[in-house]
Amino acid sequence: MTASSESVVEVQQVTKIFRDFWRRPKVSAVRDVSFHIKRGEVFGLLGPNGSGKSTTIKMLLGLLFPTRGSIRVLGQSPRDVAVKRRIGYLPEESYLYAYLSSGETLDFYGQLFDLDSAERKQRTEQLLEMIGLRHARNRVVGEFSKGMARRIGLAQALINDPDFIILDEPTSGLDPIGCRQVKDLIRTLAERGKTILMTSHLLADVEDVCDRVAILYNGQVQAEGTIDELLEESSRYRITLPAEATREHAELLLRQGESLTGVKPELDHPRRDLEQFFLQVVEQARHRATDSSGVGKDGGMAGYLRETPSAAPAETAPPVPRKNVDADLEKLLPPSPPA
Repeated sequence: MTASSESVVEVQQVTKIFRDFWRRPKVSAVRDVSFHIKRGEVFGLLGPNGSGKSTTIKMLLGLLFPTRGSIRVLGQSPRDVAVKRRIGYLPEESYLYAYLSSGETLDFYGQLFDLDSAERKQRTEQLLEMIGLRHARNRVVGEFSKGMARRIGLAQALINDPDFIILDEPTSGLDPIGCRQVKDLIRTLAERGKTILMTSHLLADVEDVCDRVAILYNGQVQAEGTIDELLEESSRYRITLPAEATREHAELLLRQGESLTGVKPELDHPRRDLEQFFLQVVEQARHRATDSSGVGKDGGMAGYLRETPSAAPAETAPPVPRKNVDADLEKLLPPSPPA
């Protein structure tokens, strides 16, 4: 793979092996992974649980070091402090200080990037307006719902006006309106020249905003390409007739296999959705894999859950011990007269 000169991220043959106390290999979380991300591109990093996504992100952030291979972010090592200043990161869970207000939270992160007081105040107000929480600038974030906390997490990832933005499950916990706003924001940032790496299990969101995706399974890249390249079914064709075409036109076209007078059909390839393609790629990779560093193939429904519950026996009252009825009657009856 040849990366472009405008690549913001270059990952070349990266392997990450976690070792035990005696330095023996324990888990190969990432295996010979290569990809690049161009400037202004939205890149989706997909995969099931345990596929190596989080490990890859931590290496891009300089929090973990690859066992083999090389990583360049903005032309430098991700361990370079100057590079870290140009990165924005939204983790999967929004780790916020519960007793700070939303305004104080953004001001705090602004101080970490050495922004002066006037710049911090201006950016804080603009970001709170952008995420719809200006009215809650004085509320402590510990009182926020998950969706509101997610919005603050997104704002803190943008406080330093980063060139490279990593968004780990950015729409998690958001309502449909919030999801749409975040997706629009991602596309707007990309149009401004920002480079974005996004992970999400909501594949419809990925399909909406990403230019290219890579699918990981068992620490390896199983598929990579643009959304159109991956989802287009090149072996099948679809014919689209204009609105003025009738059912008879369509039936005649199917029988004759040629264009009809006055009706010009359009020919293209149908597309499957990203979820279908994702499941197909992962299933094929599972069949090929001899071992797994993450979640393996499920074994189907647990046996006891498949069993049809039998009808519970009707509850009956415990049997009453039989008494000597004749003796009891004799006690109640008067004595018989003497013969």
